Amino acid sequence: QLQLVESGGGLVQPGGSLRLSCALSGFSLDYYVVGWVRQAPGKEREGISCISQSDKTTYYADHVKGRFTVARDIDSKTVYLQMNGLNPEDTGLYYCAAKLTLTSAGAWCVSALSEFERWGQGTQVTVSS
Repeated sequence: QLQLVESGGGLVQPGGSLRLSCALSGFSLDYYVVGWVRQAPGKEREGISCISQSDKTTYYADHVKGRFTVARDIDSKTVYLQMNGLNPEDTGLYYCAAKLTLTSAGAWCVSALSEFERWGQGTQVTVSS
């Protein structure tokens, strides 16, 4: 059974950077789309970015384009989210989630969060001076 474990969160000043990691285990990575989702205090979860393991396509929500980069390392079975230019609005609990599919990454994986079948426990990111 696929398991996901996030790490890399923390406290960072506005304008700073963090790299989140999502370690996957229990299944081949070749057939998954992995997404990053965050939940700000008092708000609903929102999709941030996603990457298809099968065709390497990626997708980003508009408000993180140009600041965040999603990547994967097949050998270590890890998906990363590099976050640059962080601002207080980026504060929240960041989850990685996975769906077994050969579908390319696209708008669906930041808008249809119910499609994801497995979720990690989340890692907290706080952007504050």
